[in-house]
Amino acid sequence: MKRLLLFVAMLGATVSLSAQQKNDYGFYHYQDAKNPQMARHIMRREPLRCEIVIPQVNGYNVYKSDLHTHTIYSDGSVTPEYRIREAWLDGLDVIACTEHIEYRRWEGIMLQFLKGHVGADAKASNNQNPKVDFNLANTISVREGAKYGLTVIPGAEITRNAVNIGHYNALFVKDVNTIWNEDPAEAIRNARKQGAVIMHNHPGWSRVTTDMTEFEKKVYEEKLIDGVEIMNGREFYPGLVTRASELGLFVAANTDIHSTTGRDYAMQNQMRDMTLILAKDKSLASLKEAILARRTLAYAYEQIAGDEKLLKDFFGACVEFETISVDAKGKRTMIMRNKSSIPFYLQFGDANPVELRAFTSRTVSTNAKGEISFKVINMWAQGEQHPVLKYGF
Repeated sequence: MKRLLLFVAMLGATVSLSAQQKNDYGFYHYQDAKNPQMARHIMRREPLRCEIVIPQVNGYNVYKSDLHTHTIYSDGSVTPEYRIREAWLDGLDVIACTEHIEYRRWEGIMLQFLKGHVGADAKASNNQNPKVDFNLANTISVREGAKYGLTVIPGAEITRNAVNIGHYNALFVKDVNTIWNEDPAEAIRNARKQGAVIMHNHPGWSRVTTDMTEFEKKVYEEKLIDGVEIMNGREFYPGLVTRASELGLFVAANTDIHSTTGRDYAMQNQMRDMTLILAKDKSLASLKEAILARRTLAYAYEQIAGDEKLLKDFFGACVEFETISVDAKGKRTMIMRNKSSIPFYLQFGDANPVELRAFTSRTVSTNAKGEISFKVINMWAQGEQHPVLKYGF
């Protein structure tokens, strides 16, 4: 009994010595009752989501998406669970899981790690007789995405020689295990048979030109390609906006992330590459409809590209003009107000460009009568042209 009372007394002393209170700033304060000099402050901050705000455009919501990502189930450096949490924190609404079918860097390494602890028939699988479930990364990503309200598009990347054939993402897939074929065109057809949307990835990567190869001409002419990635990481192919317009393809900008967006973007104070999808909601059916209807824009490193009309509508939704004064000589002063997270760079006539950062306003003056016009020089339309916008008053 004495021992029990002694234990209770010691426990009470321990509690008093490590009394803990949380203040209004998210710090935990530890106070030593016998020695106030030993007080400690320990920070307990949770990572917060970065909200990327874009107003509706033409009655559609603008969903921030990344349609090209990788994890340890091919050659990425993080798990699907991490990739999903990262996407949510970065402000995305939609992400596609697109593991390489043909290239799985970690598979042999993990089998080596398990050597002697698995069956004798375990070995790095080949594509003709796969011993892996190619759907697992999608399954994990969809399950994890549901925890964050993030829509996950199941996908896969058909990966062949970049110079002669290229890489292609199959989006909205149903069964990755049935896609692979020795003939890459047949692999793309297999994906299309299950309703997949096919995106031509980074057409200029490892090449000196974005001109079509013979293989690309074949699959384009067969109408197997639905979209083209005109921005990939730090690469931007402005001339492909024209290809997309002429061939009726959607445009995309994606990270193709293998490491972490913290390293590749946040540490450079940049938002990640995003495919902006204008859709009614973020269900798979609605997103697929929007993509096939070409209601997408590409965003990377403060550059925005796509169809000229859609670019103008996007700018009009994000920026508003308000006249605040007109002097005796007719000089008009207006406020330009950016209601979005996207910056714009405007050029009025031959003057130096002006910067309209996210959620800022600035004034502009003009002697023009009835109309003001300007170029948005960080927007890219067909023919590598910057859209010219005109506002009447």
